[in-house]
Amino acid sequence: MLQNIPDTRIRKKIAETIDRLSEAPDKQGKQLVAELSGLRSIRAVGQRYRIIYKIIKDEVVVAVIAAGIRKDGDRGDIYQLAKKLIRLRLIE
Repeated sequence: MLQNIPDTRIRKKIAETIDRLSEAPDKQGKQLVAELSGLRSIRAVGQRYRIIYKIIKDEVVVAVIAAGIRKDGDRGDIYQLAKKLIRLRLIE
């Protein structure tokens, strides 16, 4: 998903936010609910982009599930894309 973002500056800022998740990921972002339960979301790049991630505690791993723009009500909304990935069982 990062490679689909044309602006390299934005990709770099998103990558920096992802890197910061290596320290206390459970204290960053917010827990998601309903269909996205078990995942967390953190804002990036001036609040416009979201990074959706899952903390795998047994392995001390943060798995980034999706990254993209929050477009409420739009099919391209990052939360809608994450729900689609869950429905397709591409993420658990």
